[in-house]
Amino acid sequence: MQISHPTAPVSAEDPSPSAERLLFPALGSLYSRAEPALYALLRVVFGIVMFTHGLPKALGTSHGSMTDPMAGSINLIQNVMGLPFAPQLAFLVMLLETVGAVMLAIGLWARLVALAIAVQMAGISYALGPTWPWIDRGIEFPILMLFLALYIAVRGSGDFAVDRKLKVSI
Repeated sequence: MQISHPTAPVSAEDPSPSAERLLFPALGSLYSRAEPALYALLRVVFGIVMFTHGLPKALGTSHGSMTDPMAGSINLIQNVMGLPFAPQLAFLVMLLETVGAVMLAIGLWARLVALAIAVQMAGISYALGPTWPWIDRGIEFPILMLFLALYIAVRGSGDFAVDRKLKVSI
């Protein structure tokens, strides 16, 4: 199913009243050709970024200044957020950040995975907030990732995706 994007660049020949008028109309075809590939690249890069946070948890290796990222996740879930079943939830976070990240990158059930990532980012933002600067364990990057994940959840896997090849999407 193709989703119409009302603000997508259009050619100079598009007479519809909601069509965007480009200052340089010749660029319209370039924009419309590049958009599917750039969206796929955005989805892949977002998946890779998520994967880099999940892999150290899965392998039990350090990540930046965190010597044990899985223990850090358990601590955040249990002691900061006050949620029960912290080890089990941290394991689910690790799965989302590894298996889910690969699924997102290849475009397999991207809507479902992105929605789960959005929920995770909302939880991280709540736990770390209201501090804004990232250097102080702030929330601007989780907020950015939350809205990127919401966009992917609504937009779906896109043209260059496993979902497209399987002709099945959520």
